[in-house]
Amino acid sequence: MTQHEKALAFQELHHRTGALLIPNAWDAGSARVLAGLGFQALATSSGAAAATLGRRDGQLTREEALASARAIVSATDLPVSADLENGFGDRAEVVAETIHLAAAAGLVGCSIEDFRGDKDRPLYDMTLAAERIAAAAQAAKSLGFQFTLTARAENFLRGKPDLDDTIKRLLTYEQAGADVLFAPGLPDIAAVREVCSALSKPFNFMAGIRGKSFTVVQLVEAGVKRISFASSLCRAAMTGLVEAASEIRESGTFGYLDKIMTSADLNKFLPE
Repeated sequence: MTQHEKALAFQELHHRTGALLIPNAWDAGSARVLAGLGFQALATSSGAAAATLGRRDGQLTREEALASARAIVSATDLPVSADLENGFGDRAEVVAETIHLAAAAGLVGCSIEDFRGDKDRPLYDMTLAAERIAAAAQAAKSLGFQFTLTARAENFLRGKPDLDDTIKRLLTYEQAGADVLFAPGLPDIAAVREVCSALSKPFNFMAGIRGKSFTVVQLVEAGVKRISFASSLCRAAMTGLVEAASEIRESGTFGYLDKIMTSADLNKFLPE
């Protein structure tokens, strides 16, 4: 598919019955496996991308994030939306530039968050936050295809667990031109339902936090239209690595070999 065709398909997936399941790949190999399992679109994860370079979330440069996204885009024919953190700059024009670079990398969407990267003043004030999303939306509309902009309200991840402020921010971002709204870390399904009820555009729920992830049925009933997994699939893979390597080191056994796919099984997902 062309980028234009991928972009149209991606937007349509947000308006079908039920919720779009959009797993977060972390490299070309994981992207191919997820595509082979039948998922219809992929996302990236800033935390997972950072982990592949041996770093923590928030420590990627814009160039590194886009290089990671480009590898995932190139691995399959699926639409890909990227986690581009805060757009890699405070100023609205920097965020707009990031949207243009994202499109040039082959992406058909991305998320932009309102976290400033400062623990003492974690969120952009509402006016600047709205200006940043408006600039991103304007840049997206100038691309010549339907780039899907997701706006994230980071309250519940950044020490400001205020549901009213979260909803106010999401409504502001919706009015600023975001196509999809996102508030990671909501505490319970009642909060999810309240957020979805307040919005007129699709809401993305982030599964991946222990104790704050719910079933697909529960989320669809609450009004969720897209479900992403953050870095949880990467963490699941790393859990398997740690468990297998620890078994070898601590007990000298290789029991993990009986639990994992064979090379032949893995090769089914990889090109000749």
